[in-house]
Amino acid sequence: MTGRGHVIGVGHSCVDRLCTIENYPREDDSTHILSIAVQGGGAVATALVAAAKLGIEAEYIGNTGNDSVSDEMLSMLSADGVDTTHVVRRSDAYGLESFVMINPETGTRTKFPVRDFNPAIEWTDELKAEISRADVLHLDGTNYENALNASKIAKEANVLVSLDGCSMQAEMDKNRKLASMADFLIMNSKYPLRVTGLDNYENALLEISEWGPRIVICTLGDRGSLAVIDGKVVHFPAYKVNVVDTTGAGDVFHGAFIAGYLDGMDLVENIEFASAVSALKCQKLGGRAGIPTKEEALMKMHSAKE
Repeated sequence: MTGRGHVIGVGHSCVDRLCTIENYPREDDSTHILSIAVQGGGAVATALVAAAKLGIEAEYIGNTGNDSVSDEMLSMLSADGVDTTHVVRRSDAYGLESFVMINPETGTRTKFPVRDFNPAIEWTDELKAEISRADVLHLDGTNYENALNASKIAKEANVLVSLDGCSMQAEMDKNRKLASMADFLIMNSKYPLRVTGLDNYENALLEISEWGPRIVICTLGDRGSLAVIDGKVVHFPAYKVNVVDTTGAGDVFHGAFIAGYLDGMDLVENIEFASAVSALKCQKLGGRAGIPTKEEALMKMHSAKE
């Protein structure tokens, strides 16, 4: 594979079972499933797929099992252009899957992911060397030990670290430590308030920007995103699309942002680009099927400004 840069991901990768339902029931009630679809999922894995579809060389490192779910997960990553050469298949690991209930009236989704109890990655010299040749290391916090150790390897090799601020540890000091090692910290709506203990986004993002990350962004779904630029919090509105499913929208934002960075976009243009890619993704079911081309995203950006 050839690309304009090289990103390696360490974090969550799974198979999504996407169930479109009539409506979301109350507890101890029921509803009908209208359709079932299967796609690859996972925060880091879907970000890698987005980067790959936008022309970036993408690679996944992690542990998985020898079961059929692991087969599905790896097959889908490969089909979407992500290198899985350095995935380790172990007898004491298993493939992860997530059951996603999608409300067709709103396009919102409720997730039921299988808990990840897979063993931590054993960082061999080969894996360390692989990370060292990347331009960007992209992480989530689903396995703290994996993320922390991968960050240390990247920092020693002067590789940029991108962190998806989504999964959080109970000990806030751990979250802050990992966040402080990131060069790009892009968070969901819950993360900044929880890790800072503050009650508004502006103060939370400004505090986080002092921890070490040089780029601090918070995505807010249909409310757009917030970014710290020149010491101020700037709002970027969301692009308007016909929403079918929001599954993976934030993950796609990460992959698109990395692609835009490696393409040389400035920060403002890159946030607008990632926002456009993420919005267009929501027009199709699942986290990956709707990821647009770079040209489609740029057209969306330009048409919104006319």
